[in-house]
Amino acid sequence: MTHSWSVYVIVIVVLNVVGCAWLLYANRKAKVKPGESGEPVGHEFDGIGELNNPLPAWWTWLFVVTIIFAVIYLALYPGLGRFAGGLGWTSGGQWDDQIADAKAQYGPIYARYFERSIPDLLDEPAAIEMVGRLFAINCSTCHGSDARGGDGYPNLTDDDWLYGGAPETIVQTITHGRNGMMPPMGAAVGGEPGIKQVAQYVLSLSGRPHDEKLVRLIERSRSPPRIKDMISLRKCSGWTNSGLFSKCSSSRSWYFDIAKKNDGSSTQSTFCSWVGQVK
Repeated sequence: MTHSWSVYVIVIVVLNVVGCAWLLYANRKAKVKPGESGEPVGHEFDGIGELNNPLPAWWTWLFVVTIIFAVIYLALYPGLGRFAGGLGWTSGGQWDDQIADAKAQYGPIYARYFERSIPDLLDEPAAIEMVGRLFAINCSTCHGSDARGGDGYPNLTDDDWLYGGAPETIVQTITHGRNGMMPPMGAAVGGEPGIKQVAQYVLSLSGRPHDEKLVRLIERSRSPPRIKDMISLRKCSGWTNSGLFSKCSSSRSWYFDIAKKNDGSSTQSTFCSWVGQVK
């Protein structure tokens, strides 16, 4: 914060505190003896007149307490421009203290689990319970509370794994994440005719009903020049269950709903959005 802004903030804050004190003092001028009413101020409606009575004592003292609290707070904590306050408190410092306390409390627990293998931890009820809470907080939004996923999110309870289901592979996935979303490929495969052909080929990989004629066209297109149109898909999925998306293409697990029609008429928008089980 620059010096000019600091001065501006200080002036605004001080004027507000002083203004509140003045407002309270100005409204304490009216004095009424016990059992009497204040003087009329000339405002009357429906037979009810407004009297100049003093503020209730409890309200007045509550207002005084808030002003005193504000002065003490501004003297101890940041609030007056660049003045750091008598205690030297900062939000960053408090954050560091909380992180240090958390590490001191939970560090030994994590260290004990870190030294053990993941299969070994499967027999540790306390570890499973703790990880269940971590999953509910950080993972259930996408994968669901039961880990079965949803539309556009993979099911973690089946045996379909795009990157592998070994413990060390899952650790890498959680630690570094994965890029698995497929970009639109309609133009790359040759427009509507190419989309229909490739969609039928993908259906054939998992044994679903498909058009053999279109699949044979895809088989023949592996040689130039047609392969130039298919190179992007081959990089992602591979031709025979060996590429990035091969697991989803050759299995019956689909990231998004598969097209119900088999004639290719509804595959343009569907195929360009199909993605496999990204796990």
